[in-house]
Amino acid sequence: MTSVLLVLQFVLTAILTVSVLLQKSSSIGLGAYSGSNESLFGAKGPAGFMAKFTFIVGILFIANTLTLGYFYNQDKKVSIAEDIKIEKSVVPSVPAPATTAPAAPEAPTSK
Repeated sequence: MTSVLLVLQFVLTAILTVSVLLQKSSSIGLGAYSGSNESLFGAKGPAGFMAKFTFIVGILFIANTLTLGYFYNQDKKVSIAEDIKIEKSVVPSVPAPATTAPAAPEAPTSK
């Protein structure tokens, strides 16, 4: 079952990527390769159709992702976070600083 959903995930990824790139933007993107779509999608052009299509494919992509996560979790029955081992490090104690400042070195005397 997970292999079918995984293949569907890749297909939805490709469809979602292409649908986003085909949408009209300030730079024409891949819309230049699609030709004249005004007559196919109505007077508004593909803008309304592509926005709705992208939204639906996005919802399907999210639902498929959640379903895949659920099935993978059911197969493993163990969280990856449970396998993480945390090492406790002991910080060595630092001696307290001296209250008196060390004497400054003396300058050499010139003769």
